[in-house]
Amino acid sequence: MYYRKGKTGFLRTFIRYNIVAISATLVDFTLLILFTEVIGFWYMQSAVIGAVSGGVVAFILERNWVFNKSGKRINLQIFRYVTIWLTSIFLNTSLLYVSVDLIGIQYIISKVVVAIIVGVGFNFFTHKYFIFK
Repeated sequence: MYYRKGKTGFLRTFIRYNIVAISATLVDFTLLILFTEVIGFWYMQSAVIGAVSGGVVAFILERNWVFNKSGKRINLQIFRYVTIWLTSIFLNTSLLYVSVDLIGIQYIISKVVVAIIVGVGFNFFTHKYFIFK
């Protein structure tokens, strides 16, 4: 597939990344709410379950569609992804805990704000320039 370099290529990648991020976030949020509200898990347990599930969805779609790196060594990509992913989960759950238990913001609102901050400020750039470079 022809892939333009420069600003157009970056914008296309950024848009695709955000489509995948929204999809993975929907998986994450759905499981967070399902496990917390329906099953009765503590919201922090549900947050980890949602994050892990969303992360698997994101890796598969990013590797094969966003960054088109399915021909590269998957073991190295998985290692890098897990490293960044664990950092992202730590950032997401830590900021979620602080905003809910220490500041007192409702957990779903906190999850949305935290997901945007970590997703745009940390995840996109580490995925593009470290995992799938």
